[in-house]
Amino acid sequence: MKLAVGFILITTEPGSEIWVREEVSKIDCVKGQWIVFGNHDLFVKVEAENEFELTKCIVQEIRSVEGIFETRTLIGAEI
Repeated sequence: MKLAVGFILITTEPGSEIWVREEVSKIDCVKGQWIVFGNHDLFVKVEAENEFELTKCIVQEIRSVEGIFETRTLIGAEI
């Protein structure tokens, strides 16, 4: 079974990087995360059974984490 995969670039409110990382790590669809430097603060890999579940996780769970200022989501596609 192929999983739906996405990557999220997260920009946090100043000083919220560690809090956001800890909260995001508690979300089931999150399979990896890395603090990054530059325009974004956190790089997150997400996986779900299908694109609907992936989107639901991103919109309802990840984007609702307090301290997140902005997200950019990249959904993996098979061509």
